[in-house]
Amino acid sequence: MEGLDVGYTVGLHVAALRQVTLGTRLGVFSDHGSTTGGSRGFFGGLVVQGRTGQLRLAEIGSQDHPGIIGMDLTVEAIGYGSANSPLPQGTAWGAISILPGFRFGGDEGVRYGLVAGPTWYFGDTNSLRAFIGLRLDFQLSSHPH
Repeated sequence: MEGLDVGYTVGLHVAALRQVTLGTRLGVFSDHGSTTGGSRGFFGGLVVQGRTGQLRLAEIGSQDHPGIIGMDLTVEAIGYGSANSPLPQGTAWGAISILPGFRFGGDEGVRYGLVAGPTWYFGDTNSLRAFIGLRLDFQLSSHPH
């Protein structure tokens, strides 16, 4: 499975939870062993994520605008639908992930991240798999009215 997430994140302060994201995941089932046409089907899903605050490990760069290296934890729930799914879960299934991650970036601008952890897929059958994701977080600009 290879996909792209697009979502909207809002700040929240409930216990360790600092952000909640609602988004969509769209992608394809890829067959990289195929010599012609590696796509076997496609999927889409509705994603809900909760993310903890960032544990700052280090600051690098200028003192005025430092780059921050940190860790956080994302818990994700997603409902999928698909066409031509090769997975044993069927054409509709769900997943829950616990994803520790490393993040790099300042308080403003783009933040980069790498998350990896276990994902439990459930549907017609259940399975536990690894999830690895590269994340880019862009802040929407706010213009005073």
